[in-house]
Amino acid sequence: MVQLSRICFRKYGNFVDNLRLYVHGGSGGMGLPRLGGQGGNGGDVWVVAAKNMTLKRIKDKHPKKRFAGGAGANSSVRSLKGERGKDQEILAPVGVTVTTDDGKILGDLNAEGDRVLVAKGGHGGSLYSTFKPSKGQFQHIRLDLKLIADLGLVGFPNAGKSSLLTAMSNATPQIANYAFTTLKPEIGKLMYKDHKQISVADLPGLIEGAHINKGMGHKFLKHVERTKQLLFVVDVCGFQLASKTPFRSAFGAVQLLTKELELYNEELVSKPALLVVNKMDLPDAEDKLAQLQEQLQNPDEFSDLLPDNMIPKNYLTFRHVVPVSASTGFGIEHLKSCIRKSLDEEDASATKAIHQDKLQALRYHSQEHL
Repeated sequence: MVQLSRICFRKYGNFVDNLRLYVHGGSGGMGLPRLGGQGGNGGDVWVVAAKNMTLKRIKDKHPKKRFAGGAGANSSVRSLKGERGKDQEILAPVGVTVTTDDGKILGDLNAEGDRVLVAKGGHGGSLYSTFKPSKGQFQHIRLDLKLIADLGLVGFPNAGKSSLLTAMSNATPQIANYAFTTLKPEIGKLMYKDHKQISVADLPGLIEGAHINKGMGHKFLKHVERTKQLLFVVDVCGFQLASKTPFRSAFGAVQLLTKELELYNEELVSKPALLVVNKMDLPDAEDKLAQLQEQLQNPDEFSDLLPDNMIPKNYLTFRHVVPVSASTGFGIEHLKSCIRKSLDEEDASATKAIHQDKLQALRYHSQEHL
């Protein structure tokens, strides 16, 4: 079993997941006509993925949200070729998509050090421009955080998601017995002895009809898109959102969650998923768990238990079904191991696919040269 040496938890009270910035490349420097001198080019503006950065930090550090490259130096008798203007780098978190105001994708920051050019500096004045410089490019851009965590907790209100994150991270977020406990994402970081870090996001509580933007609706579902894997959390005894809404069994909750994700974006249900069956300390929990496991193994046989509008096109197959009790700590260590195993398997699979693609490309080029 994988042991955790330290666990960090961070609560984002005013979480920022997108940011609009104004960027302007530096102007070029003046040329020198009588000596044929060339002005320096203006500096470019880049967005660069950096460790431990957040969009909120950019917003706080640069309240005007304006970034400009340095101006190129003018050509002079002492320096016929003017110096190039200094580039401006906007440090941003990994997992950001950079787009123009009208939605055109300029690039993705998938790993630390990735760079996206967002505003090119102007050319210095030269013979070709009658020694007049040009201005740098300028535009508004958007930084949209597409990946906020390795795992996203998916569950209806009171399924115990916040309690679960607390149990995994020894944290103390405010947890209350009312429907919408979580209004902002809370991100817990699991740090393993081999320095591997896994981030788990507790997202605003999903409600029935979220795909048509009820409650936190699209905000929640947008965050789900930004996690590598899904961690479904259900109450083993089922739940009832309000006195006017129907009671949902644990099986019903799983299928309704699946349906909500499917209606928003069918690709979401193709993500690897684990199922946490919480509140195993409640009476009759063992019997209810056995019933749920049987239903999950043969979901078609139990589809008559669900209203037609709750039946997903495709039933999810979970990599692991883990019974836990967030309040007593039962099953938590096993859950951490399953999380690590699932993510490691996905990483290994992705690496293998990349190697196979490279091998295929090499074979193709070798055959071309024969």
